Amino acid sequence: MTPLENEINAVKKELVSMWILVQSQLNKAREAMVQFDKDLAREVLIKEKRVNSFELKIDRDCENIFALYCPVAVDLRFLLAALKINTNLERIGDIAAGIALYVVESSVNFEVKTLESTSLLRMYDEAINILIDTRTAFEKEDTVLARSIFKRDDVLDAINEGAPVAIAEVIKADLNSIPEALYILSVFRKLERVGDQAKNIAEEIIFYVEAKILKHLESSQKSFDEEED
Repeated sequence: MTPLENEINAVKKELVSMWILVQSQLNKAREAMVQFDKDLAREVLIKEKRVNSFELKIDRDCENIFALYCPVAVDLRFLLAALKINTNLERIGDIAAGIALYVVESSVNFEVKTLESTSLLRMYDEAINILIDTRTAFEKEDTVLARSIFKRDDVLDAINEGAPVAIAEVIKADLNSIPEALYILSVFRKLERVGDQAKNIAEEIIFYVEAKILKHLESSQKSFDEEED
């Protein structure tokens, strides 16, 4: 392999390692929430520094490749996508840390029954699975799998839209559950953003593999349709 190919492969490996760490952070934040394990939640907060370190290193490595090799075509697209995916992964890491912080700060236990009845656990598991599949799509350059993320993000959006009604039912049944219910509602919002970040990653995978830009395509098409009407 050429020196450039070696550098590109090194960045790919770094991104996958970061992906696995972020996935672990999200899993541990879920476990901490379900088990109300404040020590595990604190571990997630501490490891957030490792996520940030990954982001900085990958940024620097991409910048060095630009400076040394002036990449073109697919190599250029990969590096541009890698920079954005790097940012998306760091934001998901922030989300995991934010959920862990709720566990640390909360003085009330998160009832598993409530987490299930509001569909929060279902949403959480789907968010984790989406993150896993975006990594698979990235490693295998599988744009079909990447495109499947868009519809699955719609599932997260639908659950999130129903969250206020579900939370209202919890509060109605027991006014003492208000502090817990508000934390749970905040977790819904954070998981919805995991879906958004995963969708952004899927768009970048399609961009570097197929040289197709999908960002803003949906909103542009909607505007065009409205003008036609």
